[in-house]
Amino acid sequence: MRRGSGGGAASAAHPAAAAPRIDPAVAAALRSSFPATVRSLRDLVRQPSVSATGEGLRECASLVAETLRRRGIPARLLRLPGGGGGRGRGAPPVVFAHVRSSSNPDAPALLFYNHYDVQPAEPLGQWRRPPFGGEESGGRVHGRGASDDKGELMARVAAVSAMLDARGDVPCGVKFVVEGEEETGSAHIAQYLRGHRRDMSCGAVVWEFGHVDAAGRPVVGLGMKGLLYAELSASGPAHDAHSSLAPALENPAWRLVGALGTLRSPDGRSVAVDGWNDGIEPLPARSKEMLAAEPLDVRALAAGFGAGRRLAGGRTAAEAKRDLAAAPTCNIAGLLSGYAGEGAKTVLPARAAAKVDFRLVPGMDPRRLAALLRAHLRRRGYGDVSVRVHAGVPAWRTDPSDPFVGTVVAAAAAAHRRPPVLSVSSAGTGPMHAFATILGAPCVSVGGTHVFSRIHSPNEFISKALLRRTAECMCLVADGFGGRGGKGR
Repeated sequence: MRRGSGGGAASAAHPAAAAPRIDPAVAAALRSSFPATVRSLRDLVRQPSVSATGEGLRECASLVAETLRRRGIPARLLRLPGGGGGRGRGAPPVVFAHVRSSSNPDAPALLFYNHYDVQPAEPLGQWRRPPFGGEESGGRVHGRGASDDKGELMARVAAVSAMLDARGDVPCGVKFVVEGEEETGSAHIAQYLRGHRRDMSCGAVVWEFGHVDAAGRPVVGLGMKGLLYAELSASGPAHDAHSSLAPALENPAWRLVGALGTLRSPDGRSVAVDGWNDGIEPLPARSKEMLAAEPLDVRALAAGFGAGRRLAGGRTAAEAKRDLAAAPTCNIAGLLSGYAGEGAKTVLPARAAAKVDFRLVPGMDPRRLAALLRAHLRRRGYGDVSVRVHAGVPAWRTDPSDPFVGTVVAAAAAAHRRPPVLSVSSAGTGPMHAFATILGAPCVSVGGTHVFSRIHSPNEFISKALLRRTAECMCLVADGFGGRGGKGR
């Protein structure tokens, strides 16, 4: 999951409904099955499933389906023609499940969207435990994917399983869509949604994650930024050369550094590509109110990452909070050239490459922006720098007045025993636009990943206490959406 912080107080956008209470029988079922939930999560973490390389995707999809079936949730694998899920073998499978409601068969279904793929574990030397060890200690489960997104998935599985164990039924139809490419841009999820639109039809989508902030408040998210992820590369001599030849040979690393330097404004606050911001949808007044009411301490957030309290580009806290939720960004995600090992090696490299991610807001088309990026480089004298687009995802924001938002806010408040934060948009990216436009359903994120759970970095973990609270929250969301809210009192 590609995400970040941002949001506003829940009261600023949507009044929470009367606080629901979890059905005691369901709560008891959650408690009794929780050790099995933790064991299943550890098993999932132990199965590598790195979409960047294709490692273990098919095996993990099968394991997810088997895990759902063991918990009474009928699951099957969906595949696209030519799909496989290995390195260079097409789209990985999607795990799909549908639990029907006998007591409420005609009501719209609630869809849980998650992903089983994870980020690469590198740099391996910074892990204190094996990245795919699934170790349990200190009230946590450790390993790549423990939070993002296998832990979030298991909270939903635990909730549905507990309702089935306690009642023999669910309050509304419940569907699972678990994909294997989220971490690389969800290249095929729109094709899956269109091809299986009838199966996946629903009245609302619970998004794949939702974090808990540094103060312990659950964050309910209403949007995702978009993404253009590109690789820029420059070539020089046919092979690495002695660096003494610098006066004679063009160094591609310098070419690439020069090209990268043209992409941002001098203060680093905006993208300097002509036409980049054309067509951006203005932030609605209600969303501005939510953003102004946000309790996020951005300086404390930066300090929590060991970055001190100075913010990027000399921004004020208010400016950083605004840009996290509602401004386009440009970030260098990786650089590769020449010799980067220990000690010295005097070399003039043959090639230089950089991975660059641009976060987008509603109204920005990734395909148009890719063309603008190439034209910009040509215009600035860097036409020899090639651009390869790895992912392009539009942004989306759910209307804060949608009734489903109130249902989720009430559930999160009850499960976490404190008012939630309502976020205009995550600073990160996911395929929310595809789900919202193809299925025509509101998408709201809520979950149990702590803001400092080290997702996308070494030593990722999930708190078992937050895992349980998230499972409770999912039960309350389903009951509220299915019209059963409060009936377990």
